[in-house]
Amino acid sequence: MEMQVRDLAVARGGVTVLQGVTFRLAPGRALVLRGPNGIGKTTLLRTLAGLQPPVAGAVTVPSEAVAYGAHADGVKAVLTVAENLAFWAAAYGTHQVAAAMDAMNLQGLVHRRAAHLSAGQKRRLGLARLLVTGRPIWLLDEPTVSLDTASVALFAGVVARHLSAGGSALIASHIDLGLEAEVLDLTPFKAQPGHALAGKALAGAFDEALE
Repeated sequence: MEMQVRDLAVARGGVTVLQGVTFRLAPGRALVLRGPNGIGKTTLLRTLAGLQPPVAGAVTVPSEAVAYGAHADGVKAVLTVAENLAFWAAAYGTHQVAAAMDAMNLQGLVHRRAAHLSAGQKRRLGLARLLVTGRPIWLLDEPTVSLDTASVALFAGVVARHLSAGGSALIASHIDLGLEAEVLDLTPFKAQPGHALAGKALAGAFDEALE
């Protein structure tokens, strides 16, 4: 399942931060978002996830195809690891709890409440949630925050398997996960008064490069 983004403009706090963003994310592919802090990576991901409307442009993708992994881990503190994943599995109508726990090395924490997990353990639990969604397109916002080196490698393997199974991933990260991925630098798409056409021209050039 493919995501297509064309001439997208997004805003934070009522101010347009990116414009003219154009790319295509095909099944089996990963695209890494790069750019300085504050340029709008999170805002772009939130827009693509349907959490806020775009200022302009179009996103073509079925909403039920997308799973969003944000800065927050999305876990319920009073529930155990198993209960958290069971909750999300029920919400998405899947049965992949055991596989998700195995993939993110959570077996030894099954009965521990999320409130008693370390920051890295909570992060692994939050990332395991992606697996129980069963959705093919992952939007990931700095997914390796709070992870140690071993856990980063573990997660990179999870993403690699997701791609090999026909899934795709759009990742905002400053860390090299060792994946075969294209890089989209958002710097040229930074919104500036009087430079709207420049952003569109750069977007068109990037789109042609992908074809």
